[in-house]
Amino acid sequence: MILVTGGAGFIGANFVLAWLKQHDETIVNLDKLTYAGNLENLASLKNDSRHTFVQGDIGDAILVGKLLVENHPRAVINFAAESHVDRSIHGPEDFIQTNIVGTFHLLEAVRAYWSALPDGEKTGFRFLHVSTDEVYGSLAKGEPAFSETRRYEPNSPYSASKAASDHLVRAYHHTYGLPVLTTNCSNNYGPYHFPEKLIPLIIVNALAGKPLPVYGDGQQIRDWLYVKDHCSAIRCVLEKGRLGEVYNVGGWNEKANIDIVHSICALLDELRPRTDGKSYREQITFVTDRPGHDRRYAIDARKIERELGWKPVETFETGIRKTVQWYLDNQRWVNNVQSGAYRQWLEKNYAERDQ
Repeated sequence: MILVTGGAGFIGANFVLAWLKQHDETIVNLDKLTYAGNLENLASLKNDSRHTFVQGDIGDAILVGKLLVENHPRAVINFAAESHVDRSIHGPEDFIQTNIVGTFHLLEAVRAYWSALPDGEKTGFRFLHVSTDEVYGSLAKGEPAFSETRRYEPNSPYSASKAASDHLVRAYHHTYGLPVLTTNCSNNYGPYHFPEKLIPLIIVNALAGKPLPVYGDGQQIRDWLYVKDHCSAIRCVLEKGRLGEVYNVGGWNEKANIDIVHSICALLDELRPRTDGKSYREQITFVTDRPGHDRRYAIDARKIERELGWKPVETFETGIRKTVQWYLDNQRWVNNVQSGAYRQWLEKNYAERDQ
């Protein structure tokens, strides 16, 4: 079996669902269920004996140690993280506690478990840490995409906390020999994405007749990766990755934010036209940019393709169509995640910005 942390969040839940479609191997899923962790993401597994959910914190070393000893996993895949730049600007402490302190306690528990394994099991064990391209900082126009040897230059409390967690994982490999793997991915999108991030926020607001907020001039560039492609990359790295190595995972889809918004509007105009016959583009509103907003990210994903044979299946055009259709087909899920706390967050982050 494997232990997955943060498996009720966006990427983690997609990984768990995809894993159990392809494997009979059991998953124990540890998630703290903060604002973005949602058991509804895993509703289809309610009666599946291969999936055991445990609510808890990766920083709880006693709980993690107990789960490891009782379930005897061959691998731990760590998705657990606070992961939103805007939230890290408003409240950085949660990011420090989960992404740095929590990762430290998780590593300590895993090291103790791994050290006690018989030699054969110890050799086969893996700790896979899921991270982000934001640790590399910001790229200038025309600058080569991020490779695995790029210097870390994090520019937000979120990316700084993830950079620290990456360094801890590396240190535990080089100091203690812990068999680790690290992946640094570009911006994910797809089903079950919490609607505070750009793509789900634009879809949800458009359908509700609300403004579509775009930071600054909308020319911030990101590399977009369909979440199911990301999950297949993680499975590939877990199976074939070289110990201690870092693998960048990207979709080869550099797009400006405003172009993303235009693409979503065009798809909604086609799939769910406004009753007044106008385009959803009329709802676009430019708002004050966030502090320290990185201008461009881009992933060079040649290493994972060259060494492990992985590359994404979805283009942006196929992936965004699937994503928009999923949100149209799952309005109940959307309505259920839009709690009072979520609405208060949107008010705090967007309503106070000058338009």
